[in-house]
Amino acid sequence: MKVIAVIPARYNSTRFPGKLMEILGDRTVINTTYQNVVDTGLFDDVFVATDSELIFDEISKNGGKAVMTGEHETGSDRIAEAVQSINCDIIINVQGDEPFLKKEPLKQLIDVFSNDDKKEISLASLKIQLKESEEIQNPNNVKVITDNNGFALYFSRSVIPFHRELAYNVKYYKHIGVYAFRKEALIKFSSLEMTPLEISEKLEQLRYLENGMKIKLVETDFIGVGIDTPEDLDKAKKLI
Repeated sequence: MKVIAVIPARYNSTRFPGKLMEILGDRTVINTTYQNVVDTGLFDDVFVATDSELIFDEISKNGGKAVMTGEHETGSDRIAEAVQSINCDIIINVQGDEPFLKKEPLKQLIDVFSNDDKKEISLASLKIQLKESEEIQNPNNVKVITDNNGFALYFSRSVIPFHRELAYNVKYYKHIGVYAFRKEALIKFSSLEMTPLEISEKLEQLRYLENGMKIKLVETDFIGVGIDTPEDLDKAKKLI
């Protein structure tokens, strides 16, 4: 089983344009993410997939591997184009603005496929429990609910599940946008039209669910720093 990592990297982020080229420590955000993924030692190869010459050159000049793609609405579509001619079985999608992701959660995702003898899982991803009301209510924190076997039932920016029975201590989980794909599932995804729920929520993972594909969620206790705003970048600099 050949496993690679691909980091989709778009320069013109809606909330924080150019964030991947901001300096974090002594390197850019995207180069920090790339090097951290390489340093896990989990992958047969690591690539950045981008439509930006600035990002392509940043990775290339620092000895990394980058693939130029066209413009895409989603990171999955970008990765699907990038891996068309790359020989691999499993692809891990690491967000370019998540520079502090650790080795163990990535290994957990790879293990999902190592243990999937029937090859029924199209992709795997991570979730972490939310405990603070402000975090639960925040639409930037995508919530996920799963069945008894850990397969995703739905993802939403809204608060799910709705807590009507107050005597019951309901748990809320945040979806962490790190994916592991079977290559064939990813290629299939990219050939499908955007779906109604995907368009409404602006969540690409709903395209998989709306087309009957299985997503396995693995619970983690890892808390990273996703850089979505200048304030997030300040937090990341303090961690560095």
